[in-house]
Amino acid sequence: MRALPPVPDRGASGLFWTIALWLAALLVCAPVHAGVMTRASMVQAFPAPLIVGEKEQGVPVWPILKQDATATPVIAYAFESIDLAPIPGFAGTPFNLLVLLSAKGEFMDVRVLSQHEPVFLDGLGEGPMLRFVDQYKGLSLVQNIKMGSNLNSANKAGSANVYIDGVAKATASVRILNQSLLASALKVARAKLGFAEGRDPDLVARIKTDVFAPMDWDALVKAGLITKKSFRNRDIEQAFVGTVGEGLDAEARRAPDDGFIDLYVAYLNVPSVGRNLMTADGWAYLQRRLEPGEHALLVLSTGRYSMLGDDFVRGAVPDRITLHQQSLPLEIRDLDLDTRLKLPSALQAAQWRAFRVIAPSGLDPAQPLDFELHVTRSKGVMYPERVRKTFAFGTALPDSYFVAASSDNKTWHAIWSARLWELVVLILGLAVLTVALRKQLWLTHSTRSLAYFRTAYLLFTLGFIGWYAQGQLSIVNLTALLQAALAGRSVGFFLYDPMTVLLWAFVVVTFFLWGRGTFCGWLCPFGALQELVSKLAWRLGVRPVQVSERLDARLKWIKYAVLAGILIVACFSVAWTDRLVEVEPFKTSITLVFDRAWPYVVWAAALVLLSAFVYKSYCRYLCPLGAGMALLGRLRRFAWLPRRAECGQPCQRCRNDCAYQAINKKGAIDYDECFQCLDCVAIYQSDQLCVPLIAQGRKSNRPLVFPIVPAPAARTPAQGEAG
Repeated sequence: MRALPPVPDRGASGLFWTIALWLAALLVCAPVHAGVMTRASMVQAFPAPLIVGEKEQGVPVWPILKQDATATPVIAYAFESIDLAPIPGFAGTPFNLLVLLSAKGEFMDVRVLSQHEPVFLDGLGEGPMLRFVDQYKGLSLVQNIKMGSNLNSANKAGSANVYIDGVAKATASVRILNQSLLASALKVARAKLGFAEGRDPDLVARIKTDVFAPMDWDALVKAGLITKKSFRNRDIEQAFVGTVGEGLDAEARRAPDDGFIDLYVAYLNVPSVGRNLMTADGWAYLQRRLEPGEHALLVLSTGRYSMLGDDFVRGAVPDRITLHQQSLPLEIRDLDLDTRLKLPSALQAAQWRAFRVIAPSGLDPAQPLDFELHVTRSKGVMYPERVRKTFAFGTALPDSYFVAASSDNKTWHAIWSARLWELVVLILGLAVLTVALRKQLWLTHSTRSLAYFRTAYLLFTLGFIGWYAQGQLSIVNLTALLQAALAGRSVGFFLYDPMTVLLWAFVVVTFFLWGRGTFCGWLCPFGALQELVSKLAWRLGVRPVQVSERLDARLKWIKYAVLAGILIVACFSVAWTDRLVEVEPFKTSITLVFDRAWPYVVWAAALVLLSAFVYKSYCRYLCPLGAGMALLGRLRRFAWLPRRAECGQPCQRCRNDCAYQAINKKGAIDYDECFQCLDCVAIYQSDQLCVPLIAQGRKSNRPLVFPIVPAPAARTPAQGEAG
């Protein structure tokens, strides 16, 4: 990584060159990624003798054909994962993988087109990620592809699962990559290859969370909520007849009618099962462990054969049990629950585990679950010959415990449901802000009350909207929308981030009512961080620099140039767009809370500190999102901030006190640059601050003289009560 240049100490007049140097350094440091595939790039990616067909509209895939004598059969389908499974990554942006899936469901090629994971951008680098992706080549969707660190595999030839190595320190990111790949590939396999009878994995039944009846173990079995399957010694021995494993089990030969293993299976996340078998604390803990759309499956066994094996590691994928649904494998991973189950006395010594099935697997509670128990026998010592046999068992959930699939039962709905309380808090916060702006005269009757309210709301914006709920709007939202439109892709991936959708919906409405300042002044977490730092600096005796009117007017044009540059580049290159958007410190300071590579941390920290000396300098002069907000804010239909005829002629009090320098000499407010701090409204109402009101209150016959209040060094909204 190249070292960044030092920040030149040139005062406010050198701000432009400071920004230019840092932006250039970040462009050099940022990594490069490939762009969205076009037909030309597809032909280049899959050259002759392969033939790239036309991209299909229903399911966005390119058929890949190959000349075979006089015929050209389809041998594979190529697709981008973002078109089919836009699962948000750690930074909120989906992976985009180019996948070549054979007509038999095998991965012929997997490439990373673009990704925004911080751990791969500036942490570990892309090398480990690319090596991880290479492991998929040659694997098949009909195999049980397990991701981890080879837990429980031990390189056993008879292993029931195909293992791929994870990436240390990037577990969350590679699991999202894995989910994106498998979820998108399964959709193509269902739609184009006929897997699982063509069922849409997003259209699945949902467990009824409000159905519960007290039942003991026997009642659960009778109701069909627990399914039992027994295997006797003779069943196992019969399967090995004619193989090298025949006759190797002495106990099976001696007592063929004795039990080998009894298996019990149930949906533990069905309330009538989980609440009856678990303690109240255990059930509550299970609910917290499961993400929306996930399932917990209870598997319990008794008998002389262990369903897990001696080398099973808690929290891993089992070797001896696998799960399929409609011929497609679904990964089951131990939830590692430490709780006791309410079991009958005959089952107190039973072995049991709760296994998680993640939402992107597409498990449908309305369809039967097909488990397989794997038994491996080996003959020989030095080079043993192994043979494995599978024994089927399963379960089906009764109809009264699930809601059938419907057209609006998509995956993103579950995400919105899971974040319901966060959305409710956000809606309440937006409602409070709406009332405050509508009742501006009531709110600003006291400068002290306004200062307290504004500080409290900025803390809410930074703490809850930003750091906790990750609701920082970004220029990346606009570039992603533009690139999706140019590529003809769906913008449905936005629905996976409900905070962003709700904030944008509110902000769009406010464009027509109040203009740009509603977001920039109240709802931007990074803007809130800058303003809070400025307030703290003021209390510590730091006085910001007053930028000259002429220089201020020029600097405010920079953000429009940055916005134009980013949007133009976004039309042609995803790689350079990823670089340019790093001018925004939002990802570093808000999304990752400064836990990032040092160049980005220095850039974000420098901008925050600069706001203590040049008030909210990033927002006013550099922010491309702010420029976009200003342009869209011109949809405003009302000049809603009150003014007097004396404002500007001759009174200059509000203009001199405006920290954003958004009021001109004639007293008119420039709504494109106004952040709606309401300080001018507080002055407008105050008979101690508003010069016309002071003059009107004088009881003298002298002609009214409106004094011109000299401009302070630079007032901040935090000091409104000091007037």
